[in-house]
Formats: sequence, structure tokens, C-alpha cells
Amino acid sequence: MEERRLPRYLQLYREIREDITEGRYRLGERLPSKRLLAEEHGVSVITVEHCCRLLEEEGYIEARERSGFFVSYRESDSFPVRESGGEDEKRRGREGEERESGEKGMRQSGEGEGMPYPILARTVRRTLSEYGERILRKSPGGGIPELREAIAAYLRRSRGIRVSREQILLGSGAEYLYLLIVQMLGREKLYGIEDPSYRMIEKVYTDSGARIERLRLGREGILSEELRRSRAEVLHVTPFHSYPSGVIASASKRHEYIRFARERGVTVIEDDFDSEFSGSTKTEDTLFSLEPERLVIYVNSFSKTIAPSIRVGYLLLPRERAGELSKRISAYSCTVPVLDQYFLTELLKSGDFERHINRVRRRRRAEGRNS
Repeated sequence: MEERRLPRYLQLYREIREDITEGRYRLGERLPSKRLLAEEHGVSVITVEHCCRLLEEEGYIEARERSGFFVSYRESDSFPVRESGGEDEKRRGREGEERESGEKGMRQSGEGEGMPYPILARTVRRTLSEYGERILRKSPGGGIPELREAIAAYLRRSRGIRVSREQILLGSGAEYLYLLIVQMLGREKLYGIEDPSYRMIEKVYTDSGARIERLRLGREGILSEELRRSRAEVLHVTPFHSYPSGVIASASKRHEYIRFARERGVTVIEDDFDSEFSGSTKTEDTLFSLEPERLVIYVNSFSKTIAPSIRVGYLLLPRERAGELSKRISAYSCTVPVLDQYFLTELLKSGDFERHINRVRRRRRAEGRNS
């Protein structure tokens, strides 16, 4: 759609967004008042309010009580939202009030940081309309290509991780993916896990017949002396936010894990649960991004970022071993319903998922400043 055919509030939204991303309005700078913006652009104050609501929703500005709007956009810590053309922007604008009311209801209900229900309901309706009878077809073993491509694009934008869809495998939650890992790497191996760690990690490995070795955590990750004495052939770590300790691995510790894996020929399982909600202004490098070729298998899920009922997780396989590892589990069917897969595809492609992540990250940063 041509610019002149867009509603005026969307034209204004694009103009101010460009001013912000191009640096004409800088981080922390106050925008002109709504009345002044209305006068400068020859529009109503209501048009400016609608525009500002969209900018605030996407993380470009933030409202401060009795002070106006201030630029909150940082290129370094904001997940960019797909530019999808006029029709999609019109849809986002029409649905802005629905998102806002959904977020308010989510906060009041105490449901945590999952996505607001109105967004999820709208996405389900759009999925049924968009994909029709395709949701009735059997899924390929690794998951439908559309979702794997959408995940690859999201990881490239948000984490700097570059993978092909052939390196991505889908499964119904992290615990199921742990089972696949044992099938790929072998139950005869010794699996090193953090001590303490999420109890299901140890349970799944031992129930699968694998042996485990507990490695004590320090303030920055697994203690170096524990790694030196370890005989583990597979190392399962949660660098971002280990549960229940809350330990976050330092940058030097992450590199130590990679050196350990290279020197010992160990495969590292990087469990990146909850990493999207980091309040940090800089996303730490993942182990996978430090060594994407052979040593690291990356695990993440959508249960925390969307809703606990969304039992969908994914593995990233190292580039050089993706074919070999996938072949070892080729007899297994994908355990994620096809409707759920197309639903997640729509959430990722529309930008709704990244907008939600941005909102939670901004709130966590604000809470950190105020604590």
C-alpha cells in the first residue's frame, strides 16, 4: 500500500519511528507534547495518541507520569519487528486497543509474564483462516518447514544465531527433547549436570538409562575444579539462569565451557530456558553462537515466553553433525500438533511474539532500576 493511502496515524507512526531509529530523537530524549506534535503535523491530538500507543507498544518510547513520552529504543537490546507492509500495519493499529486491554487483564490476573489471551485468541483465528486444511496433514519428523524457518529467522534477529531449518528439531517441551538427546548421543555416556539443577534433567537422563555426574556450581557457573576432575562425555548446562540456584554463567565461564568441550571432545547441551526475558541491555553470547559447528546442542522452549500450556520446544543441532544426529532419531514422529506449529509460525511471523518479549524486557529493566 502506498504511503499516502495509509491512515494518518500510521503515517505519523512511521515518521516518528524513523526519527527515533535514525537518531534524530535520542535515547532518553523527551518527545514534543502531543498537542505540539498535532500542530506540527496538522492532525488531531487523538491521532497523535493512537500513534504514540503503537510506538510505546513496540518499545520505541515509554510514558512517564506527568512528564510525557521519552525515547526508550536501543538498537543493542531491542528485538526488531518485521516490517510487513501497510495492510499488516493497519491490522496492528486496529488491534492496538485489544492488545492493551489484554495486557492489563494479564497483569491483574497474576498470570505471570505469558502472552495476553486476546493476542493468542486472535492468532488462533488467523491460523485457522490462513492455513485451512493444512493443519490436518501429518507433520514431518523434525516439524513443519514453515515453523522451523520462522524460528531460524527469529534467532538470527534476536540472538545473532544463524542456523538452517535442517538444524532445527521440534518436540513437545524440554523434557521430551532431553529424551531425544539421549537417543542421539547414547545412554552409555556419562552426563555431567549442574549441582543443583532442575530435577527433571537428572530424572530424564537416569530414567533413560544414562549415568550422571553432579558438578557443583559456584557464583559464575560450574566450579573450575569440578570441570578439571570431571569424566563427563556430555555436559548439560544452563548458562543464563540456572534453576533453582539462579546462577548466571559469566562470559569467561562460557568460554571455559567451550574450551573444556574442545579439549575433552565433549558435547555440550546448552539449556537456554528463560533467556529471552533477560533484563540486561545486552544479550550474552550463547554457547551455540560461540561454537556452532560441532560441540553444542541448544535447547529452548516457548512454555515460559508464551504460556505453560504451550508444550513446544526446539533443539538446534551443530552444523557439521546435524545430518548424523537427525538420522539417529529419524524413526520418531514429531510430537507437536500441526495446529500448534502453524499457530507458533503466525506468532513469530507477525511480530507479536517479539513485541511481547520487548514489553517484558522493558518492564524488568524498569523494575531493576526502581528496586
